Amino acid sequence: MAERAPRRNAIRFEAQMRRLGRSTILRLPDDASAKLPSRGQVAVEGTVNRQRFRAVLEPDGRRGHWLKVDEKLRRALAASEGETVALELEPSKDWPDPVIPKDFQAALAGATDISELWQDITPMARWEWVRWMNATKNPETRKRRVEVGISKLRSGKRRPCCFDLTACTDPDLAKNGRLVDVG
Repeated sequence: MAERAPRRNAIRFEAQMRRLGRSTILRLPDDASAKLPSRGQVAVEGTVNRQRFRAVLEPDGRRGHWLKVDEKLRRALAASEGETVALELEPSKDWPDPVIPKDFQAALAGATDISELWQDITPMARWEWVRWMNATKNPETRKRRVEVGISKLRSGKRRPCCFDLTACTDPDLAKNGRLVDVG
């Protein structure tokens, strides 16, 4: 990835690579999170050890944020668990499209009557739908959320409701809406 010139308004900090379950994460220091425009998800562009990335920071349920380091970025960094990396990031209004879970993707494909609405909602709203779908490990709850999600979209709803946008919704990394302590 090409290096870019430092930005004046970038948030700069260091963070330690951490392994949490099967994921590698970087938890933002409190002062870095405080500079972000939301306690919920925030789309960002930036660099980690001068490697460019574009991602969505997740809330940790404690008014902070964390970044899931995908495999491609982890390989590019060649950094191991426990190593400290330098980050520079800025909030972005340009949200990347989320990865749509297969079960929800299949339901959307079968609901051709809402395909135009789904394409019309913002990527940020699509991230909220995905977070809501992914916020449970229980297969029955998950199945019900897919059904309810399609029903809500059919009724014109552009976003899911009734979940805390500042909570950590990754059930593999959270307990009671908070990112589990990574030290």
